Amino acid sequence: MRISKEQIKESNNGLLETHKEDLAQLCKKHKNLEQVIDVIAKYNIAIPSWALGAGGTRFGRFGFGGEPGNLEQKLDDVAIINDLTGSANAVSLHIPWDISEDASVIKAKADLLGLNFDAMNSNTFQDQKEQEYSYKFGSLCHTDKTVRDQAVAHNIEVIDQGIALGSKSLTVWLADGSNFPGQLNFRRAFENTLSSLKEIYDHLPDDWKMFIEYKPYEPNFYSMVIQDWGTSHMLAKDLGGKAYTLVDLGHHLPNTNIEQIVSTLITRGMLGGFHFNDSKYGDDDLSVGVIKPYQLFLIFNELVYGFENNKANNPVPAWMIDASHNLKDPLEDLIQSVDAIETAYAKALLIDQKALEEAQLANDVVAAQRILQDAFQSDVKTILAEARLRNAAAIDPVQAYRKMDVRNELIKERGMHNAATGL
Repeated sequence: MRISKEQIKESNNGLLETHKEDLAQLCKKHKNLEQVIDVIAKYNIAIPSWALGAGGTRFGRFGFGGEPGNLEQKLDDVAIINDLTGSANAVSLHIPWDISEDASVIKAKADLLGLNFDAMNSNTFQDQKEQEYSYKFGSLCHTDKTVRDQAVAHNIEVIDQGIALGSKSLTVWLADGSNFPGQLNFRRAFENTLSSLKEIYDHLPDDWKMFIEYKPYEPNFYSMVIQDWGTSHMLAKDLGGKAYTLVDLGHHLPNTNIEQIVSTLITRGMLGGFHFNDSKYGDDDLSVGVIKPYQLFLIFNELVYGFENNKANNPVPAWMIDASHNLKDPLEDLIQSVDAIETAYAKALLIDQKALEEAQLANDVVAAQRILQDAFQSDVKTILAEARLRNAAAIDPVQAYRKMDVRNELIKERGMHNAATGL
């Protein structure tokens, strides 16, 4: 289904008068309001193709009806999110979960929907049906060169798929590691991984980037080959100028200072990608901002400052939501995540950076804390609403989604038992 501009206008009608009144009041309070609205209106976040169906755990998966059964239907769902939010004009594909039989047809459909393809994601963390060698004991790090060659070949295939679709980047996340002491030689595993990544890197087009993702544990619980941002950074530096580190908010040990990691990577010009989610215990893949909204705000503070003082010429990161929707309608959940990301971003843009710097240089801890908390406690719903209006999107996307009865319309089109590919 497609959402029409008329439907969006109708959903906004009852909210416009109050919105205009709120905006007028907000203009009196914030001198840089127009600049903030403009930044949020231009901001876009990629939607992962694997997040559009019902998620699950190792205990089970519960469908909800109307799930996208193929890549074309997934593009339709991303278009719905983009129509409602005005901020989700890209899709990130996981291969082979969402491999296209005819890339030209998929690209033409994406163009028609106003979508483009963000980073491509390879999959060497599970065995596929036609696969000759198993990744049970690793992929790019494996002791057997034939297994490493297979994993390298898969990543090269993903790059080729991305070229056909107009993507410009590859994300590599490895499940490689060990569950028991002595299971593998750390140094050999690292060197094998670096050697394999070099082969993949050599296949990258000149205008592509490689993002190296890290994770401290899971699915291996004694060691992971790329366990932290420092290891990712080392690998990327060894590969060359097209390689960067990717930060996933869930891929850290509890209470890690992620905002400091973000600051350091920007300072080094090495922050390439960003995966948004939230967590209570580990890599929970919860909706963005549902547990730690203040941390998300602090991360955006470092992003705002970092790109206003970008001496290392760090490229604009590839932004993507990476969450798992086990209970909620995933489209509603993704809309909520887009809202949470832009809420944190807008609040960070309201920080008086000059006053904050003065407080920091004067070692005025209380003043610095007040400046941050004043911005964090600001209500930015009106800012987001105005940004959406300027993109011809919905003032309240979730309300509009429910008012249009989108899920039931999708169930009518696809049935109750359609299951999404991937997770």
